[in-house]
Amino acid sequence: MRSERARLSHAAPTFAPFVIALFFATALLVLGGTRVDAQVADTSAHGGTHNGAHKMAWGRETMLLSEVLEYSPGVTDRSIDYDLVGWTGGAVNRLWAKIDGGMATVGRERHGEYQLLYGRMVSPWWDAQIGARVDERSEAGSSATRAGAVVGIQGLAPGWFEVEPSLFITTDGNVSLDFGASYDLFLTQRLVLQPRLESAISLRDELDFGIGRGLVNTSLGVRTRFEIRREFAPYVGVVWDETYGRTARFARQAGAATGETRVVAGLRLWW
Repeated sequence: MRSERARLSHAAPTFAPFVIALFFATALLVLGGTRVDAQVADTSAHGGTHNGAHKMAWGRETMLLSEVLEYSPGVTDRSIDYDLVGWTGGAVNRLWAKIDGGMATVGRERHGEYQLLYGRMVSPWWDAQIGARVDERSEAGSSATRAGAVVGIQGLAPGWFEVEPSLFITTDGNVSLDFGASYDLFLTQRLVLQPRLESAISLRDELDFGIGRGLVNTSLGVRTRFEIRREFAPYVGVVWDETYGRTARFARQAGAATGETRVVAGLRLWW
């Protein structure tokens, strides 16, 4: 979760998230067996990860997208952040895997969010998704994990906005709402400006994760990528992270910042 960044000020490298990402990528490639064709690629160029395929009648396909894979050199923990999504299946039914998190290259801290979902097309531009989610965070001397069920939708809103609201219900009974939205603005055929917003709301405190009830955080990023190929695009950008209310109070009590501005550099990749 992006709110974890406000609490992490010392960090250490760990390869666990990348091992998990590699596992998901291998599973998707084995299950899918084929690449998405050019028509899907054209739609993904407008910001969608999957919906152009709904116009086609095709068999099982596979896609793996690294929307965010970036390094923040100017912050204390010099973090690496990632947002990976993959699916395998047909135009109507799909198996989704999502990994979102970050790790520091200075210290021992990391956080991650892992989802395995069943998705079903409910309209030509929207998938409904349901499945399981596990969150974890660790820092020097402590760690925490939570798990539960997640339900949401993902697709293209009018104007080619990619949106992804979801509801997370933990095994302890807490309910939280996560929202993500992005838009690809093509400045040229290869130069793309992408605003990206993420936010979360929690219905109660979760002290192990430094989360307070109410509006938890927002993360607004503006990234500019150059598509050497559609599948390979380096980018640079600026990200503004902010926590609010009780979450900000918990951060201050822990001696952490309630917000930060980061300059980032990374790669957008898909297979």
